[in-house]
Amino acid sequence: MSYKSHYREFMAQHPDTLHCAPHSHHYWPDCTRDAQLAYWLDSAKGVDHKWDIIFGERVPDVQRRLAELLNHPHPQQFVFAGNTHELLYRVFSSFDPAKPLRVLSTDSEFHSFSRQIRRLQERDNFELVTVATEPFETFPQRWLTAVEQGGYDVIFTSQVFYNSGVVAPELSTWLPNVPEQTQVIIDGYHGCGALPTDLCPYADRIFYLAGGYKYLQAGEGCCFMAVPKQCQLRPEYTGWFADFASLAKPQQGEVAYADDGMRFAGATMDFTALYRLQSVLEWWQRDGLSLAKMHTYVQQLQLAFLATLDELQHPLVNRDHLLAADLAEHGHFLTFRLDTAEQVAALAQQLEDQGVSTDYRGNRLRFGFAIYHDVEDYQRLKKALSPN
Repeated sequence: MSYKSHYREFMAQHPDTLHCAPHSHHYWPDCTRDAQLAYWLDSAKGVDHKWDIIFGERVPDVQRRLAELLNHPHPQQFVFAGNTHELLYRVFSSFDPAKPLRVLSTDSEFHSFSRQIRRLQERDNFELVTVATEPFETFPQRWLTAVEQGGYDVIFTSQVFYNSGVVAPELSTWLPNVPEQTQVIIDGYHGCGALPTDLCPYADRIFYLAGGYKYLQAGEGCCFMAVPKQCQLRPEYTGWFADFASLAKPQQGEVAYADDGMRFAGATMDFTALYRLQSVLEWWQRDGLSLAKMHTYVQQLQLAFLATLDELQHPLVNRDHLLAADLAEHGHFLTFRLDTAEQVAALAQQLEDQGVSTDYRGNRLRFGFAIYHDVEDYQRLKKALSPN
């Protein structure tokens, strides 16, 4: 199976590059180029009335496709924004800043959350409880113990940890221990579009955040959040989209919100990325590209990649430096931990000079995998990792 033909435009711009960073910025398939134009044409056709097209046709279609992708029973609970951080902060803005706020999370969350949470810690009435993800073998039990301590207003954790590729413990192992009044937020950005995901058992209980920049292959600008169906939170950080259906009614009295996921919507945004996402989801459905099928293919690529490394016997990029070796509990990138950040930066530059694009975080070098790779691609590593 090879899907390189669906990425001709991006690959033509980088003919001599093996792109091993789709976990950071995934190549866009060719179908997204027509989607860009479709947004322009809808805008030209509708002008001020383009919102009727966007909210009447495009948004419901993408909601439905995302719900099918994630086995979520309530498509209308998906809300869109330009980035996940905007949506995340709407949840936090639903709490009274004058009252204490207690949050449980891990030490392996993405930079935007980590930065925001550090800023919130400057409040006298804010408490963060952090659980270290390493050692990974004991993390599920340590996480469960922390959850069982209770007393949290918010629990925030990733589906796949961005700095390791390790999959977080199954929701079924700890969510039943969380009181109803605690809001649970799952950062799915490194899992959505990569790992088969079934939200049906938890759809009425959790917020699920993700977006198009990585494995959904639609680029930046279209993120979404699945909102629990009976959620009545009233985000203080709000905009005119949050009660779009009542826009023509008198705006007096208490601020009203939509009764579905749109209560967490903001204001005017460029929906080009939503059109791109729609085109990707259409392509997957049309060609029978299920997440299970793509995930199996990527796991085969990962095994071929590791077999190539075994042949190379490189002193640094080898199984001994692999952060987590269990591919059954792993996302679509592999992480190697070296001694120093300087060592990683030098190695990443060597690879880049030889046409192998990776990325790194501190002393961790990350190699990502995509369906526009095939097994033969990894032979390039033999030259790229050879001594200068």
